[in-house]
Amino acid sequence: MTDNHRVTISQRLFVVLQYSLPQHLLSKLMFRLTRLRLGPITRLLVRGFIRAFRVDMDDAMQPDLAAYPNFNTFFTRALRPEARPLEPNTDAIVSPVDGCISQLGKIQSGRIVQAKNRDFACEELLGGDSNLAACFDDGLFATLYLSPKDYHRVHMPLDGSLVSILYIPGRLFSVNQTTAAMVPRLFARNERVVCLFETKLGPMALVLIGAIFVGSIETIWTGQITPRPGRSIAQIPPTQGKPELHRGTEFGRFNMGSTVILLLPQGNARWLSRLGPSCLVRYGEALGFSLAST
Repeated sequence: MTDNHRVTISQRLFVVLQYSLPQHLLSKLMFRLTRLRLGPITRLLVRGFIRAFRVDMDDAMQPDLAAYPNFNTFFTRALRPEARPLEPNTDAIVSPVDGCISQLGKIQSGRIVQAKNRDFACEELLGGDSNLAACFDDGLFATLYLSPKDYHRVHMPLDGSLVSILYIPGRLFSVNQTTAAMVPRLFARNERVVCLFETKLGPMALVLIGAIFVGSIETIWTGQITPRPGRSIAQIPPTQGKPELHRGTEFGRFNMGSTVILLLPQGNARWLSRLGPSCLVRYGEALGFSLAST
């Protein structure tokens, strides 16, 4: 048996197991565990995590591990402002997160590429709202995966005003490369939060995808959205009206890691040609530009 064959079997077992796991129960347990204040034990766990995932604490606003009362405050740590300089060209669409590009391209016939030979409907991703999905017909998408070592706050790619926040219930499969390649319609099946904005390019959607052990997703307007009682689609009213946010402003975060999908309308922007699957990006770096600037 070759090494490649053994890897394939391992991957298949990894995915099959997830279908039978109590995904939401395990995620609720992780939610509670990561908020326990365990003093020296918390610091020991954080040090082990930093070593295992090679976390760069030089970028952290607070490098002193004693300043983090529980694991979640460490995981959602703030960065030094100078650690992520914002692309100076104001026509740039910047990455909302630190992460790896899973897929990036054009929405074709209402479908978004998930992985090789796999795609899903934009309408399904957006909770079955055909009118909203039509706003992105033949538009652009970028799927950005946040690994455990990454910075886990989410920022604005463009200046924009908030239009709506939609919670969509679903499964909690892992969202790594293996599950993206093997689980059909992964991102349209997992629990997610859709944040819709109006920008100079037209409507922009940022979809925050939940995953197993992602204890919660939150925004600056609503606080914690998931975990959420009930399993139905719900509009989440912001507590501060419908504010305008500048490019680079933080608007949400994952308490444990996951994926962000950015959607833009047709004809107003282009992605940088050098970017593609597996490219690493950092929050504040350019993903693309307004066509008005080219």
